[in-house]
Amino acid sequence: MKKKISLLTLGAALIAVPVLAAPGAGARGDFDGNGTLTRTEAQAHAAEKFAKLDANQDGKLDASDRAAKRAETQAKMFERLDANRDGNISKAEWDQHGADRAAKRDERGEKHADVGGPGEGKRHGMRGHHGKRGGGHDMGEGRMMARADTDGDRAISQAEFQTAALARFDAADGNKDGQVTAEERAAQREAWKAKAAEWRAKRAAAPASE
Repeated sequence: MKKKISLLTLGAALIAVPVLAAPGAGARGDFDGNGTLTRTEAQAHAAEKFAKLDANQDGKLDASDRAAKRAETQAKMFERLDANRDGNISKAEWDQHGADRAAKRDERGEKHADVGGPGEGKRHGMRGHHGKRGGGHDMGEGRMMARADTDGDRAISQAEFQTAALARFDAADGNKDGQVTAEERAAQREAWKAKAAEWRAKRAAAPASE
């Protein structure tokens, strides 16, 4: 269990490599922009993404890379909050940050409502069990990362990263012709949605733990 938790923070690594993209968007890694992702493009995109994630350039993704990513994220957050660039975050800057976040939440809620449903309902639908956002999704990432770490050393080598990315490509390549079309991406999205709905139904039907 501890291994899954430690690898979970690298979940975004493989999530960023997949064949799938948001509905209506092209495939990530579709370098020629023709709407179809080839296996060669998927492999090249995985290599490119791995190089960006491997902060210390030691050929693997592990705790040191996670620490570097956290430090980078914290530095960017501080820079966003420190509006006057004086090296300190005042109460006024903090309050402004809170107000900006609230405004963005309201804007997203309005967009969800326009698409066809109350914003609050949409946000609820994105939450996992116990009210945590993306609970089931995070668990899926943990399982995915555990599978990617095939030698169990709690690090992901470039070869493991490539293998996992190509496995996702092959799963989406329905007719096994070496390329993934927009239709195949849509079909896999629907398959994932069905599995997620099945998982939620099982969770709902399971007796509450004492």
